[in-house]
Parts: sequence; structure tokens; C-alpha cells
Amino acid sequence: MGMTISGAVAVLAEGEAGGSNFLIPNGTFFFILAIFLVVFGVIAQFVVKPVQKVLEERERLIAQTAKDNRQAAEQDAAADSAYTQELADARSEASSVRDQARSQGRSEVDGRRAEASAEVSDRLRQAGETLEAEGEALAPELNASVDSLANTLADRILRGGSSGERTGQ
Repeated sequence: MGMTISGAVAVLAEGEAGGSNFLIPNGTFFFILAIFLVVFGVIAQFVVKPVQKVLEERERLIAQTAKDNRQAAEQDAAADSAYTQELADARSEASSVRDQARSQGRSEVDGRRAEASAEVSDRLRQAGETLEAEGEALAPELNASVDSLANTLADRILRGGSSGERTGQ
């Protein structure tokens, strides 16, 4: 290295003297080129490669995230579709159960109404028979009572009834 520096100093001394052409490369150019290549190699090895690995890992993670997002969107769409279908099925089933319950309720009400109507008719018939039987049983007694009352009334009318009898009753 000592030789290179002394060569560079000699070249600089010649350049100051004005004897060399600056367009023709000399030892300084090669020395600077060597330093550049060493610095470039160090930077490439210890700076660019780790940064490049980090960037590649980042790109891989971004691609994986995009893939996961697409899968999640597909799963969300599938779940939404399944939810919508299940909701429609549940509404349909609820509607059929409601209609069935209504028809069952109506038939129950109609059955109970028919039973009640039959019971009312039966009770009215029984009440009518009972009243008719009681009326037939009381008819002879009342007829006898009416006969005696009619005779008493006729007797009073014919006798001209006394005022004491009227006030007494």
C-alpha cells in the first residue's frame, strides 16, 4: 500500500507540472476504482443483501396477506349466502308452522264451537222437556184450582159481596 500511495503522489506531482493528459487514465484512477469496488462490495454484501431480504420478506407477506384477504372475502360471501339461505328457510318454516297452528286453532275452535252448540241445543231440549213435564204435571192441579177460584168469584159476584169481605182481603 505504501507503494501505491507514493505512486499516487508522483502522479499528482506530474499532473501539477502539466505534463500529462487528464483524459488518459493513470494510477489514481485505478486506485479510486479499487476503493470504489471495495466499498461497493462491502455495501452490496452487508447493506444491500439484508435490505433486499427484508424487502423480499415484505413482498411475500404482502402477497400472503392479499391471498388471505381474498380467501376471507370468499368465505364471507359464502357465509353471507348461507346465512341468507338459512334465514329464508327459517322464515319459510316459521310461516308454515304459523299457518299450521292457525288451521289447527281454527279447527279446534270450530270443534269446540260445535260441541258447545250441541251442548246448548241438548240443554235447551232438556229444559224444554222439563218445563213441558212440569207444565203437564201442574196443569191438572191448576185447572182444579182455577175451577174453585172461578166458583168462588162467581159466587161473590152473584151474591153481591159485602163491603167487609172486600176490605178483609
